[in-house]
Amino acid sequence: MLRVSYASAAAPGRANEDYVLAGPSWVVVLDGATPAPGVEPGCRHGVPWLVRTLAGALAAGIEGGGPLPEVLAAAITATMEAHGGSCDLGNPHSPSATAALARRRGDRLEYLVLCDSAVALWRRDGSVTVVRDDRLDHLPGGRPYSLELVTSLRNRPGGFWVAGAVPVAELRGAALFTDGATRLADWYGRAWESLVAGAAEPEKLLAETREQERARGVPHGKLHDDATAAWVSFPPG
Repeated sequence: MLRVSYASAAAPGRANEDYVLAGPSWVVVLDGATPAPGVEPGCRHGVPWLVRTLAGALAAGIEGGGPLPEVLAAAITATMEAHGGSCDLGNPHSPSATAALARRRGDRLEYLVLCDSAVALWRRDGSVTVVRDDRLDHLPGGRPYSLELVTSLRNRPGGFWVAGAVPVAELRGAALFTDGATRLADWYGRAWESLVAGAAEPEKLLAETREQERARGVPHGKLHDDATAAWVSFPPG
């Protein structure tokens, strides 16, 4: 079993495009990508529908025991089918999302990240291992990225899933974050060890994120982003 606590906060004035869902042995955190202003996404459903539908498809498959990349691939296929043929999924601006998954199987915690959401593993020796794909921070030319550049590189050959497993006995706990919550470490100087420890009180962590955004601004992008933090611990027995 897992014990999971989480908080999710929308960017002020907007619908929350993050989504978090948990079961007895797993937790899923999704971060929907807000479409760029003025583009035609080719989809009538929208990002909140996408993350809800993808989360439901993951819940339907994640307890079956299959490898997490296969579980995610099947959930993506099911979500595509749920569009019902009414949307242009070949449109590069169609709704998309990042993903962070964790699942306990026996004495191991399996994890998977897709794009820039993160899984942070807090080990009993006090060290933290952060698992995420940070290539979005290293596109050609540096930030700010043009819409055309991002569109040309999204979901192209060269992408990969990051997946693995770690013995539960080695862990104090684990945290899953969308990139709206990792701003504290990425931009505001908070050590990852402190960020992970703070995830045990996720509401306070997100409140601190908003305070830092207002006080210090952001180096690029939106002043506020949807932010989600989930904390995983392992009850005895």
